[in-house]
Amino acid sequence: MLNYYVRNLSPRRLPLLTTSHVRHCSTSSSQDLDQIRTLLKLCVDRYYVSPGEANVELFQRGMSCRYGPLGMELKKNLLEQWWHSVTGSLAQVFGINTLSSSSSMDTETDRSGQLKLVDSEHLRRILKKKHLSKELLIQEIQMVLQGSPSVRTNILQGALEQLVPSLELVNRKLPFGLAETGQCFQPSNGSGCPTEVTQTSLVWFCSARTSSQWLDHWTRQRLKWWRKFALSPSNFSSSDVPVEEMDEGMSRGVRIIYSFPWGQEPLETLWNRGDNELLQVHKGAKSKLQCRDGRKSIPHVVSVTANMDRGVMAFLSNSLQQLKKGDSKQKLQQRMVLKLHPGLAPIKVALDIGRGATVELRQICEKLLQEFMEAKISTWPGYLETLPTSVEQLNAKYDEMGVLFSVVVSENTLESGLLQVRSRDTTIKEIMHISEVKKFLSRYISAADNI
Repeated sequence: MLNYYVRNLSPRRLPLLTTSHVRHCSTSSSQDLDQIRTLLKLCVDRYYVSPGEANVELFQRGMSCRYGPLGMELKKNLLEQWWHSVTGSLAQVFGINTLSSSSSMDTETDRSGQLKLVDSEHLRRILKKKHLSKELLIQEIQMVLQGSPSVRTNILQGALEQLVPSLELVNRKLPFGLAETGQCFQPSNGSGCPTEVTQTSLVWFCSARTSSQWLDHWTRQRLKWWRKFALSPSNFSSSDVPVEEMDEGMSRGVRIIYSFPWGQEPLETLWNRGDNELLQVHKGAKSKLQCRDGRKSIPHVVSVTANMDRGVMAFLSNSLQQLKKGDSKQKLQQRMVLKLHPGLAPIKVALDIGRGATVELRQICEKLLQEFMEAKISTWPGYLETLPTSVEQLNAKYDEMGVLFSVVVSENTLESGLLQVRSRDTTIKEIMHISEVKKFLSRYISAADNI
């Protein structure tokens, strides 16, 4: 049986969807449109996104889609970097995990306007009851919805609910934060059919008198983090949210924005939310919410929420370079390179075989592959490729995949232990001893990650 997501029939003010960041592809220059088409084709051809027009459209819109092996690895690396940056920046940030769906019994009140997970076969049987009046039909559907589990549209709620059990962990002392990553569902294009999004969330609990300073702190930290991995940092910027777009109780909001070829899109949003939502979640029970920050007070909430699917798209767009170079015959050739940051690049090194005894060289590659895997250096086993491919074609393929280095073992490796290492970013080919390669790669990745 199928499950459908439907919205509760009770009216409610929906979370504000910004209209200022819609795409303007129709008014983009032909150069921008070519860049978009090139990027999307590359993402499909080089295993970042699974093929299919609908799937690629989801990816471009910053929604969860069917990622290919490299796309999934890039997303995993991005989430790991986010987690490390948030939980490692201050001592009092703790990770939590909440469910993406919950039954009506899990909450004391059944909030209207939620997305509900409904058995479509059950709903179909109700709709087939021709003898029911319109009013009775609505009543039956309402009963089904009330008994159906809800799915979250953001991951803020879980942290607000987890505040009280977390207070004893910090001895009721402010400030501290709860971090989480997970899937949620958001309405799409006014169709009423929700789409899945991978969100990251930091909910920072602090005193009312320091909430504004903490919002500024996290804005600086988050913008710095996005720019750290960027080839063109200036494409990432921040701007205040207009007052008319704020919900009740919010005093200020900031968006971190990326400038795509089709226009600006928000990646991360920070809010100074006050204490209204917190009091609503806990039924106004101020006594159990009281904390210490020099004096007893109800915590104020600063939330930091990011769309990591759009983040993946932003870094792929930011890292794509189309370079022109001349060959030995003075012909201009275009070279496409995904210059992803070493900390994000899905594949760090590719292993290939040059001229020489194939069996022996493959054994060397197997040994290197094992060493790299033990050192947690992601490796592409190019030496397993059976189709004949020129060195130029291999280099072009690896550049488009974003592979940092390619290593070629040859008969020289058998004779002297020397092999060739080519850099994606400089295209320089160096001769290195086989015993030094793992150490070189580990140092390079570690140094780049610590910049």
